[in-house]
Amino acid sequence: MNLANRITIARMLLIPVFILFFAEYPLWLTENSRLFGFIHAYGTYIALGVFIFASATDKLDGYIARKMNQITNLGKLLDPLADKLLISVALIMMVQSGMVATWIAVAIIAREFVITGLRMVASEQGIALSADRLGKLKMVLQVTAIAAVLLDNAPFTFIRMVQVDELLMLAAVALTIYSGIHYLLNNVKLIKLS
Repeated sequence: MNLANRITIARMLLIPVFILFFAEYPLWLTENSRLFGFIHAYGTYIALGVFIFASATDKLDGYIARKMNQITNLGKLLDPLADKLLISVALIMMVQSGMVATWIAVAIIAREFVITGLRMVASEQGIALSADRLGKLKMVLQVTAIAAVLLDNAPFTFIRMVQVDELLMLAAVALTIYSGIHYLLNNVKLIKLS
């Protein structure tokens, strides 16, 4: 297994670490355990660091794969899967914590299912559909919006009239939907759906 694929797998292995620090634990556990007390106090910030680090490895593994000519079919499968898992898990947990509305998570995750389904159909026909620029921009905006929500608008708390984290999340949803429609329209004609 090459270095780029190892980095992708490491990104997937960081997802349970993110869950560990972001999860909400019972009060009796956080009051009676130093470890869980620490997680209760600082877990969201640690989870944010893990999330940002894991997201950054997406650029790193892609760069290494291209630079060292390590592009493989396994990498083509695992890389987008790791991204979708990371974003989906973060959104689901944020919905559970009341940080994000359910419809936001559903819209973003549904788009990923549709595009993944299209790619699977194309793959069965021997067609490789790669991500486009809008898809990559969408990922960056999703990561930025999730990070801003996890920070609870912290860098922008001086702006009382506007919730920057909410605006970023709405922009991420809009771009996610738009990029999904754009991707479908550009690629559905390349495959046979019958």
